[in-house]
Amino acid sequence: MSQTATLYRMVTDEHICPYGLRSKDLLEQKGFSVDDHPLISREQTDTFKSKYGVETTPQTFIDDKRIGGYDDLRTYFGKGKAGQTGTTYTPVLVIFSVALLLALAFQFVVAGSYISVRTLMLFIAFSMTLLAVQKLKDLYSFTTSFITYDLLAMKWLRYGYIYPFIEAYAGIAMVAQLPALAVAPFSLFIGTVGAISVIKAVYMDKRELTCACVGGDSNVPLGFVSLSENLFMVAGALLMFVY
Repeated sequence: MSQTATLYRMVTDEHICPYGLRSKDLLEQKGFSVDDHPLISREQTDTFKSKYGVETTPQTFIDDKRIGGYDDLRTYFGKGKAGQTGTTYTPVLVIFSVALLLALAFQFVVAGSYISVRTLMLFIAFSMTLLAVQKLKDLYSFTTSFITYDLLAMKWLRYGYIYPFIEAYAGIAMVAQLPALAVAPFSLFIGTVGAISVIKAVYMDKRELTCACVGGDSNVPLGFVSLSENLFMVAGALLMFVY
């Protein structure tokens, strides 16, 4: 016979508490039957908070004992803090993985094969384009992080604002197979400056920084994976000249 947990969570016309839904889902995952009590107005919510002396909802009760909010419930079940914490390479790895799958799919549709030099070019192009989108969604945040380690952006801040547009242009132009001289110099320039900047900041100066490669609000550490973005740009430029 399953245990029963009592859950109070805010469900109004203006706001459905996401942590209330997460609490309900977690309880059900753990085999609990949930006695759900939606608080359907601000007045009901305030009355509940006052009655139990709490400042937030949702609140979970098990065996008539108050467990607390969603984070407290996770602790009760021996689970760590929700969401990503600390530095992580996940955003970059996800982008590279999606770019690779796009390149394989595109190459198969166009040429009927998966592996070729063109597949590598497409992988680089899609990676550059997806990374550029991450930067362009908040240019101010990106540049605030970028100027702390990019050698050119330190000297000329405007370069930080121009950089994502160049990266997007180079990536899209590679997919479109524009002439090498119209694309490769841009990719080669920003890739070379970027690679030198990362090498100096991380491997020579030994600075611990977050990388702006997926936007200024990321927790991606500046290092080898970040350097790979710039090396891909250089490789793409050289491949355009060769092929």
